[in-house]
Formats: sequence, structure tokens, C-alpha cells
Amino acid sequence: MAMSQSYRVIVVGGGLGGLTTALALRHRGLRVTVLERARQLGEVGAGIQTAPNASRILIGLGLRRQLEAIRTQPEDQVRRRWQDGSVIGLTRLGAEVQEKYNAPYWHYHRADLHRVLLDACLDPEGPGPLVAVHTSAQVVELDRGDPRQPAAITADGRRFEGDLVVGADGVRSQVRDLIGAEDTLVFSGDMCYRALIPGDLLAADPATRFLFDRYQSTIWYGPGRHLVHYLIRGGEWLNVVACVPASEEVARAVAGGEDWTSTASVRELSEAYPGWDDRVPAMLSKAKEEVACFALFHRRQDPVWVDGRVALLGDAAHAMLPYQAQGASQAMEDAAVLAEELGAVTVDRVEEALRRYVDRRAKHAGMVQQASFRNRTFYRLPEGPEQQARDAILAERFAGESDVSYDWLWSGTPLDQSDRESFRYPIHR
Repeated sequence: MAMSQSYRVIVVGGGLGGLTTALALRHRGLRVTVLERARQLGEVGAGIQTAPNASRILIGLGLRRQLEAIRTQPEDQVRRRWQDGSVIGLTRLGAEVQEKYNAPYWHYHRADLHRVLLDACLDPEGPGPLVAVHTSAQVVELDRGDPRQPAAITADGRRFEGDLVVGADGVRSQVRDLIGAEDTLVFSGDMCYRALIPGDLLAADPATRFLFDRYQSTIWYGPGRHLVHYLIRGGEWLNVVACVPASEEVARAVAGGEDWTSTASVRELSEAYPGWDDRVPAMLSKAKEEVACFALFHRRQDPVWVDGRVALLGDAAHAMLPYQAQGASQAMEDAAVLAEELGAVTVDRVEEALRRYVDRRAKHAGMVQQASFRNRTFYRLPEGPEQQARDAILAERFAGESDVSYDWLWSGTPLDQSDRESFRYPIHR
């Protein structure tokens, strides 16, 4: 292990995937530098969920106590019908999912989870070398004149050398472009509204008070569109993700090459669900701030994640639609596997470790990508025999959606199966 401690890893991107990678590598004794293009590290005001496959990784990084302080625990995962809000399918979460999968299903404010990861990277009492974090560090060039010592060059001329570079810089990955990887980004035809709605307003209205009867992770199924919501910060906010077909304006902007993001009014959000159960506009109309709105892109499945000593991770490798709630979770699985492979070899065998990382992750993440894409249709079936058959199946046994079962997605660990028992971390104190 002494030789592997000499590793210098440059992680480009300081989001959830990049910081999980940095922390996992730190736990393996590697020296990590994170380069983040933004002036300040942080996350947008939105919710995020970690299913057991991701919670298991975070708990394994010693974060259980910190996560318990910021998490909200849903007791069920629920699918509702668009017209009347009736429950199509329900699966128990809470204590039942912890017992079955030995890991929890939790909700967070993204900024809170990001802060927990950043604090752990910078904690002087934590295991391994401190992570160095640099902001205002937009990577514009990779110098690979010495292929065994790649260097990331920032827009202001700073040079960061390492034994490898990890591109965890999101759906519009600069690292991906710099290694000449194929442009696999595809516009989905959808747009998404994101909003945080004050919980006190919802609790005060008889039409929306039901949200507090029992905390749940909810998706409303409807023809051509769907709606996701869940409570975070113990009910302080309702996180809403509203996915609908893109407007003509958005489609034109994307066709013109724009990375389209904007804001929308609360009225636009509410009117995006005409004819839906009265509780939907009652919820959505209580948003108090401008609503974030953006076009949804994903990547075509592609197993080429490595070029020499440069590797891609998370959305840079396998951006997926948010229709399986697994984008960040799959990045965390990438981080765990990458750290396991790099921590097991000496610096002269980095390329072998990176090949194994891709072998272990590309097919798995690709299956989740495909399932996320197909859920777009599954959630939005028009009224008719196919929709009725779907609802009947979910009412009988709701254990996953179109392509992947929760048993497959949640029960496995991406880590070395021969050592799986050591990753069954205790949940209860």
C-alpha cells in the first residue's frame, strides 16, 4: 500500500460524484486534488434521493451519523394516477427496506448532502491525506506529453499534474471533449421544472395536508407527462420535479445548439398539468420563487470511458434521464469501484486498474441508463389497454418498473463480490 499512497489523482468536478470519488480515494490513501470551475462549491436548491445501493456506499465512507442529521426518511414509494390521485402501486421503504437491503432509502436537500461530502474530504481527522479543493478552476486543456503524468490546465493558466485524471464534470463534460470521446449526448424531447415548495403552506391547506400524513416518495403517472415529489429537511420543503414534453421554444433552442436553461413562473408550472387531480395544482401553485426549467439530455450507451490515464465518471460517462432516480447513485457506485481498483495496485499499474473499473461498471450503468429512458414511456402511457395492464401489474406487485427490479438495483454492492460481507455496514447504533 505504501507505493499506492504516492498516487496523485486529479478529479475534475466538485459535484456529488466528484466529491464522493475524492473521499473514496482518500480512504484508499491516495492524494486527491479536486478542480471545480465554479467560484464557490455548492449545490442547487433541490432534493436528491439515495436508494440503498448508494446509501450503502456513503455509510461505508463513515458518513452515517452525518447523513442521519440531514436525511428525511420516506416510508413508502408510491405511484398515483393522474386523474384522481388513486394509488396504482406501493412498496414499503423505511425500516422494511433497511432490513431487506441492509441500507436505507433517504431523501436530502442536495446542498446538505454536498456539504457532508465536502466536510469529510477536508476533515483533518479523517482517514487518508486531506483532499485539496480548488475553485474557479475551469479545466481547458489536458497536457499528456508525458502519458504517465497527465496535467490539467485551467483557464487562468494553473497546472495540476497527477498520475491520472478523472473527469467527473457532468453532462457537459469538458474532460470528455478534451480526450476526443464521441459526442453521445442526445436531447430527450423533454423539459423539466424543478421547485421547492414551503412545507408550512402545504400543511396549512386541507387539499395538500395529506403529504404529511406519511412521508412518501411519489410519482404521478399521466398521459405524456409525469410528476415527482417528496419532502426534504423533515418537511421544511416539498421537492418537485415536473417532467413534460419540451415546448416549441425549447425544442428550437436545442436544435440551434443551445444548452437550454431558464426560469418559469409558478403559473406556467401549474398549467403544465391540465385536467389533473385537483391536488396537483394545489401543490404546484404554492411555489414561491421562480421555478428552474431546463431541457433534459442523456447519453447514448457508450463503454468508452478511459483514454490512457484519463477516466470518465458519472454523467460524463453515462448521463441518464432522471426517470429511475439513479443518476447520482450510479456516480457514487462508479466512485466506489474506481477507488477499490486504484487502491489495490501500484502506480505503474494504473491503466490495468482503469480497464477493470470500466469492465465492472459500464454494462451495469448502461442497463440503468436504458431503464431510465424506457421509464419515460412506462410512466406516460395513454389511457387504454396498455395502461390498464401496467396498472394491474403494479397493483399486484410493485417491485420496480419497466426494466430493472429493485432487488437487482438495490441489493447488490458494486464492490468486490468476494469481499461483500465486509461491506454490510451496521445501520443501527
